[in-house]
Amino acid sequence: MATWAARADEQVVAPARPRSQPRVVKRERRVTGGVLSIAIVAALLAGVVATNVAVLRLNMKLDHLGREGADLKAQNAELSSQLSSAASAPRIQKLAAKQLGLQQATSDQTTYFKLSK
Repeated sequence: MATWAARADEQVVAPARPRSQPRVVKRERRVTGGVLSIAIVAALLAGVVATNVAVLRLNMKLDHLGREGADLKAQNAELSSQLSSAASAPRIQKLAAKQLGLQQATSDQTTYFKLSK
Protein backbone atom coordinates (compact mmCIF):
# COMPACT_ATOMS: atom_id res chain seq x y z
CA MET A 1 0.00 0.00 0.00
CA ALA A 2 1.36 3.40 -0.90
CA THR A 3 1.57 6.13 1.66
CA TRP A 4 2.25 9.79 1.46
CA ALA A 5 4.52 9.87 4.44
CA ALA A 6 8.24 9.92 3.75
CA ARG A 7 10.26 6.98 4.85
CA ALA A 8 12.66 7.32 7.71
CA ASP A 9 15.67 6.71 5.49
CA GLU A 10 14.64 9.29 2.91
CA GLN A 11 15.24 12.95 3.60
CA VAL A 12 12.77 15.49 2.37
CA VAL A 13 14.39 18.80 1.68
CA ALA A 14 12.22 21.83 1.15
CA PRO A 15 13.40 24.25 -1.49
CA ALA A 16 15.18 27.21 0.04
CA ARG A 17 13.33 30.50 -0.14
CA PRO A 18 15.30 33.64 -0.33
CA ARG A 19 14.38 35.99 2.47
CA SER A 20 13.84 39.38 0.99
CA GLN A 21 12.28 42.68 1.92
CA PRO A 22 8.84 42.10 0.32
CA ARG A 23 8.19 39.21 2.71
CA VAL A 24 8.67 41.53 5.70
CA VAL A 25 6.46 44.20 4.09
CA LYS A 26 3.65 41.64 3.76
CA ARG A 27 3.89 40.83 7.45
CA GLU A 28 3.75 44.52 8.32
CA ARG A 29 0.76 44.96 6.07
CA ARG A 30 -0.95 42.04 7.72
CA VAL A 31 -0.28 43.46 11.16
CA THR A 32 -1.35 46.92 10.04
CA GLY A 33 -4.46 45.49 8.40
CA GLY A 34 -5.25 43.51 11.54
CA VAL A 35 -4.84 46.54 13.79
CA LEU A 36 -6.88 48.64 11.40
CA SER A 37 -9.67 46.07 11.26
CA ILE A 38 -9.67 45.80 15.08
CA ALA A 39 -9.90 49.60 15.33
CA ILE A 40 -12.81 49.68 12.86
CA VAL A 41 -14.67 46.92 14.73
CA ALA A 42 -14.03 48.71 18.04
CA ALA A 43 -15.38 51.97 16.60
CA LEU A 44 -18.49 50.19 15.30
CA LEU A 45 -19.06 48.51 18.65
CA ALA A 46 -18.65 51.84 20.43
CA GLY A 47 -21.27 53.28 18.08
CA VAL A 48 -23.66 50.43 18.84
CA VAL A 49 -23.15 50.91 22.58
CA ALA A 50 -23.69 54.67 22.28
CA THR A 51 -26.88 54.09 20.31
CA ASN A 52 -28.17 51.62 22.91
CA VAL A 53 -27.43 54.07 25.72
CA ALA A 54 -29.31 56.82 23.87
CA VAL A 55 -32.29 54.52 23.30
CA LEU A 56 -32.26 53.52 26.97
CA ARG A 57 -32.30 57.16 28.05
CA LEU A 58 -35.20 57.91 25.70
CA ASN A 59 -37.12 54.90 27.05
CA MET A 60 -36.57 56.14 30.60
CA LYS A 61 -37.86 59.60 29.65
CA LEU A 62 -40.84 58.04 27.89
CA ASP A 63 -41.64 55.93 30.94
CA HIS A 64 -41.38 58.99 33.21
CA LEU A 65 -43.65 61.01 30.92
CA GLY A 66 -46.14 58.13 30.79
CA ARG A 67 -46.30 57.99 34.58
CA GLU A 68 -46.66 61.78 34.74
CA GLY A 69 -49.49 61.65 32.19
CA ALA A 70 -51.29 58.98 34.21
CA ASP A 71 -50.92 61.12 37.36
CA LEU A 72 -52.34 64.14 35.55
CA LYS A 73 -55.31 62.11 34.29
CA ALA A 74 -56.01 60.97 37.86
CA GLN A 75 -55.80 64.58 39.10
CA ASN A 76 -58.17 65.71 36.34
CA ALA A 77 -60.67 63.02 37.31
CA GLU A 78 -60.46 64.05 40.97
CA LEU A 79 -60.92 67.75 40.11
CA SER A 80 -63.86 66.91 37.85
CA SER A 81 -65.45 65.00 40.70
CA GLN A 82 -64.89 67.92 43.08
CA LEU A 83 -66.39 70.34 40.54
CA SER A 84 -69.42 68.12 40.06
CA SER A 85 -70.05 67.86 43.78
CA ALA A 86 -69.51 71.62 44.25
CA ALA A 87 -72.08 72.40 41.55
CA SER A 88 -74.74 70.03 42.89
CA ALA A 89 -78.19 71.52 43.59
CA PRO A 90 -78.55 70.26 47.19
CA ARG A 91 -75.23 71.79 48.18
CA ILE A 92 -76.14 75.14 46.61
CA GLN A 93 -79.57 75.10 48.35
CA LYS A 94 -77.90 74.34 51.66
CA LEU A 95 -75.40 77.21 51.23
CA ALA A 96 -78.19 79.62 50.16
CA ALA A 97 -80.23 78.77 53.24
CA LYS A 98 -77.28 78.95 55.60
CA GLN A 99 -75.43 82.03 54.32
CA LEU A 100 -78.24 84.10 52.77
CA GLY A 101 -81.23 82.88 54.71
CA LEU A 102 -83.12 81.88 51.54
CA GLN A 103 -85.76 79.14 51.46
CA GLN A 104 -87.27 77.24 48.61
CA ALA A 105 -90.61 78.66 47.47
CA THR A 106 -93.73 76.60 48.00
CA SER A 107 -96.27 75.98 45.25
CA ASP A 108 -98.76 78.57 46.59
CA GLN A 109 -96.01 81.21 46.54
CA THR A 110 -95.21 80.56 42.89
CA THR A 111 -96.78 82.70 40.16
CA TYR A 112 -96.63 82.06 36.39
CA PHE A 113 -96.88 84.65 33.66
CA LYS A 114 -97.95 84.02 30.11
CA LEU A 115 -96.13 86.12 27.60
CA SER A 116 -97.76 86.88 24.31
CA LYS A 117 -95.77 86.53 21.15
